[in-house]
Amino acid sequence: MNNNLIFPVTASEYPEVTELWERSVRATHDFLPEEDIQFFRPLILNEFLPMVTLFCTKTMQGGISGFIGIAEDKVEMLFIDPDCRGKGLGKRLLNYAIAQKHITQVDVNEQNPQAVGFYLNCGFEVVGRSELDGMGKAYPILQLRLKEE
Repeated sequence: MNNNLIFPVTASEYPEVTELWERSVRATHDFLPEEDIQFFRPLILNEFLPMVTLFCTKTMQGGISGFIGIAEDKVEMLFIDPDCRGKGLGKRLLNYAIAQKHITQVDVNEQNPQAVGFYLNCGFEVVGRSELDGMGKAYPILQLRLKEE
């Protein structure tokens, strides 16, 4: 892996990013039924990705191994290829977003304890909770903010 490199994601890479999103969701979001994965997939590709600034890590072969999407001071999405989890890619992407893009906020599915733990371990704290996600679906969301130093 290109251990220290973070790359911008181009629109031509959106299909690859969407494939990675789906693989990651299937590995970590066991609370999502198949119909919701199919519901979100075209929205990710056609609506959500163009709304954020995307950065990624890549394998030595050039494939995308993880990505982060940010808007203003907020992480909107962070997904790692299941085959690349546990190698520090999420932390590297998050640290890049904090240091270079000055993000301070993230929303996370309460039903994804691995992600909640990841953000808490990276210096975030829960500051709010919503019963519904941004699409009005019954997936509780925790609002997290980077702790003040």
